[in-house]
Amino acid sequence: MTTLAVTPVRVLHSEWHKLWTLRSTWLNLALIPVLTLGTGIAIGSSYESGDAAELDTVLLVLLGMQFSQIIVGVLGILATAEEHSTGLVRSTMAAVPTRLPVLWSKAAIVGTVCFLTALATNLLTFPVVQTLLTGTDKEAALGDPGILRALVGNAAGLALVAVLAAGLGSLIRSVPTSVGVLIGVVMILPEVLRMLPYEAVDDAVRHFPGKALEALTHADPTPGMTSPGTALLSLTLWTAATLTAAAVFLKRRDV
Repeated sequence: MTTLAVTPVRVLHSEWHKLWTLRSTWLNLALIPVLTLGTGIAIGSSYESGDAAELDTVLLVLLGMQFSQIIVGVLGILATAEEHSTGLVRSTMAAVPTRLPVLWSKAAIVGTVCFLTALATNLLTFPVVQTLLTGTDKEAALGDPGILRALVGNAAGLALVAVLAAGLGSLIRSVPTSVGVLIGVVMILPEVLRMLPYEAVDDAVRHFPGKALEALTHADPTPGMTSPGTALLSLTLWTAATLTAAAVFLKRRDV
């Protein structure tokens, strides 16, 4: 009997198959366009000039990303932590004894799938909602300065959040705990820290994942806001640090 060698391509194919055999994957990915487009239409249909003058046009249209960042986070966590919860990870690591290719494959697949889903959703949502914003102070076109960059930036940011979550799931190995930590770090902790009367804390909060994603979704960053490039770098560093920690523990801990 011929034994096939374990190669990066075969590991990638295996993880791709595992991701798409989960019903939760299809459900989570379907929720991204449904909630993003639905939220955008609800806002656009009731918006009147001056209602949200402080909000960037792209951020207003894509306010549904408040749901999307949790959805992609849950998807990333399920891709890694669920295997530990069910015990399937033992079979996976027996097949791939070096372990790390499994983590890299999961991260690459989750990131790619979330980026493409979010990008397609953004490119659909923006023009649809803009038909409702015609004649208001939020009217814009895809060709306007910063618009396309913000739509792509939002998709890239969501993909990085998904990969960060995958690393978190591998690190913590519990779906409920990982989701709790993700929501706490991405959504709650920055808002709590901003209440502290310290400029250094306020500057640091701008580089948290949720705030970095918000900055990436601005076509025209406001004064004092982190630039899109810096926001992307911050989110990338958060993701890289989480994946590195997950890789170290994956090599050292028992499955």
